[in-house]
Amino acid sequence: MGDYKGSCFCGAVEFTVSGEPAAMGYCHCESCRHWSAGPVNAFTLWQPEAVKVTKGADNIGTYNKTPTSFRKWCKTCGGHLFNDHPPFKLTDVFAAMIPGLKFQPALHVNYQETVMRVKDGLPKMKDFPAEMGGSGVTLPE
Repeated sequence: MGDYKGSCFCGAVEFTVSGEPAAMGYCHCESCRHWSAGPVNAFTLWQPEAVKVTKGADNIGTYNKTPTSFRKWCKTCGGHLFNDHPPFKLTDVFAAMIPGLKFQPALHVNYQETVMRVKDGLPKMKDFPAEMGGSGVTLPE
């Protein structure tokens, strides 16, 4: 178990995450790709109480396109911080935001939407695992 520190791009917002993530992996959905401005998004999922803003809480902006994701960013630099996922009772802290955490991805989700094929031997879920309300279907690499 550990305590890890993270911050936005400019440092106006700082936060810690405590313990270990519930899951780590990659998301290929259009929303994550569009929001992260990349072909794939590396995620770490935490219990919401494990994520604590330690500086700049009043400087955090929120946008929710859907009730599934409340995306958070720094109002000063625009740097992304994390997403609250109320239906899953989890908070996604972008892996890149926690430099001290050893990122150990276990799977790819929403692979049916991928724009970048990845051959890493990890399971490629069509959408989400069944325990998260998905189909549980795995696609070939």
